[in-house]
Amino acid sequence: MDTGVIEGGLNVTLTIRLLMHGKEVGSIIGKKGESVKKMREESGARINISEGNCPERIITLAGPTTAIFKAFSMIIEKLEEDISSSMTNSTATSKPPVTLRIVVPASQCGSLIGKGGCKIKEIRESTGAQVQVAGDMLPNSTERAITIAGTPQSIIECVKQICVVMLESPPKGVTIPYRPKPSGSPVIFAGGQAYAVQGQHAIPQPDLTKLHQLAMQQSPFPIAPNNQGFQGRSTEEEWRQEAFDYLFVRCNICFVDTDLCFLALAGMDTSAQTGSHELTIPNDLIGCIIGRQGAKINEIRQMSGAQIKIANQVEGSSDRQVTITGSPASISLAEYLINARLSSEATGLAAN
Repeated sequence: MDTGVIEGGLNVTLTIRLLMHGKEVGSIIGKKGESVKKMREESGARINISEGNCPERIITLAGPTTAIFKAFSMIIEKLEEDISSSMTNSTATSKPPVTLRIVVPASQCGSLIGKGGCKIKEIRESTGAQVQVAGDMLPNSTERAITIAGTPQSIIECVKQICVVMLESPPKGVTIPYRPKPSGSPVIFAGGQAYAVQGQHAIPQPDLTKLHQLAMQQSPFPIAPNNQGFQGRSTEEEWRQEAFDYLFVRCNICFVDTDLCFLALAGMDTSAQTGSHELTIPNDLIGCIIGRQGAKINEIRQMSGAQIKIANQVEGSSDRQVTITGSPASISLAEYLINARLSSEATGLAAN
């Protein structure tokens, strides 16, 4: 397979994963998500940006080769623009190269490097780009980062050649993808107030509350996806991703996932129609949900605004039924807090 196959498409589909710093991601997303929206529309590629309050995030490009490299070229052009803008008031005499990292399965790196480093040397010489394959795998994964630096055109050509090698040498075994680790506390909203989750405690964040209120006043997004303004977004998932991107750039607010972002944009509407949801929790873990003298379950009730009832133990059963009642938003938040409590208990971090 040669580069012509990549350029022509020929029914080949690709996935490229880019590892970027938060500031770079903010630039790619653009004001009110306009930049990434334009990239998605003009390229036809699927562009997904990983969630979470992390210093690094993964941008995944997926689709036919022609769409992928159109989106990739637009990303490179944006990074080049940012470098040019930063040079305006700079005393530096030379313009730094565009630099980015792609993430690939470690099992494919041997083919990319080649015997005695011959393949990677060939790629460097033919494209003019600087290419460095990390020696170690990224934390908690079986992937390695490849750093590429150079002019926009040299980087694009370099990535095309890397993709050819990857298509010719599929990964071996199971690939555990790299997921950037959150650098700070997840943010949740309840009763119109923002809280940072630290362990099993919710710390009020008045500054984030003000930012949230500002976002609610100026956000172009509807409260529900069926309202006017949702038109043009084919799925609720796309709407949530766009809202997630918007708050990340506009207000610098990050969420554990797009569901919590959706709850924040919905303003934790406790006036919505009441419903209920049931959870099944093992008997030996129910204590960490209740807490000493019911302190933890009361905290979850107060934060979420939901009613939570724990059924009595049934003889012969190893589980307990937990019923959560309230608005859809309060139920989702209560369930999130309960699961967070269970996760901490499982790793030995929870305390009564």
